[in-house]
Amino acid sequence: MNFYCSKCNHEESVHTRIAKCECGGLWKLQYDAPKFDLDKVHKDKWGLLRYREWIPVDKKALGKVSLGEGMTPVIHLDEDVMLKMDYFMPTMSFKDRGAAVLMAHAKSIGVESVVQDSSGNAGNSIAAYSAKAGIECEIFVPEGTSPKKIDMILSHGAKVNVVPGSRDKCADACRRKAEEEEIYYASHVFNPFFYQGTKTYIYEVYEQLERIPENLFVPLGNGTLFIGVMIGLEELLESGTIEKMPNIYAVQGENCAPFAETVKSGEKEIRHIIPKETMAEGIAIGAPMRGNEILEYIYKYDIKVITAPEDGILPARDKLAKKGIYIEHTTAATYAAYLKLVEQEGRIPDSLIPMCGAGLKSDH
Repeated sequence: MNFYCSKCNHEESVHTRIAKCECGGLWKLQYDAPKFDLDKVHKDKWGLLRYREWIPVDKKALGKVSLGEGMTPVIHLDEDVMLKMDYFMPTMSFKDRGAAVLMAHAKSIGVESVVQDSSGNAGNSIAAYSAKAGIECEIFVPEGTSPKKIDMILSHGAKVNVVPGSRDKCADACRRKAEEEEIYYASHVFNPFFYQGTKTYIYEVYEQLERIPENLFVPLGNGTLFIGVMIGLEELLESGTIEKMPNIYAVQGENCAPFAETVKSGEKEIRHIIPKETMAEGIAIGAPMRGNEILEYIYKYDIKVITAPEDGILPARDKLAKKGIYIEHTTAATYAAYLKLVEQEGRIPDSLIPMCGAGLKSDH
């Protein structure tokens, strides 16, 4: 098992501390997962450890780093919509899936210190799992990040740097530090091991329902959950567990929708944009680093890219809160996009929407 470059196909050991290929391409993971089989799920374990047959990291390291992430319930919101309650996790975010696997890998190869950039949730997850792993951690966040997310990062003993400007400028500042000081870049965007954690979202859905719903709504910014979902679905497809891909709706905020704009024009290279101010900060990525990789999935499986109306985010959040589900604004954007689509096209039965982050994390 090696990394290979998404641009030039150069191979590199997964033990490397280099964040990307010399040509500038991001690493992908050369890993053929065993065929998925429910009989091989370790049902005596909670969380990601039950899927350890299909997670390519040291199992002892994963056991030591795990905080009990995963195994979040699927609930029925109404006759058409199910919700996967992924904010029911240690740091109240779906990012714990990827952070557990990435930090288990980092621990297994002897990493002692990491840096990472985030709009808040991924930084909090990496900070928490770094603390569990005994690894020093420094997180870069863009200005405007929820103070409560910053407080959570600090509580885990990590250092926080607030960077003026956009989410993309924050990422640039962090990457410079990682390169100049040769610190391990524990990025949920750059490091393929993160997606080996987020793919368990699909494993769990299948185990819980013994099927995959007809319609999956997935938020799309950097692609942290989206890529994991696609990896998981392809593994189920290749193993014969499912016969076809579900309908997938990739959701962007209307104030930052580079994929929606690119697909609308039929381009094959991602179009970078300057984000406008938005409440959906977690998916406000104007220059997604894995943009072309994500576009390949979109075109290959005829994925529909839809946008959430900015003025629909708070009403959607309030509507869910009135049903006992308190989520952050970015998560509400996915539900807002669903509601907009229903208004335009009518009912969309058998839909699944992820509840990615808790509401307390985005209250300003």
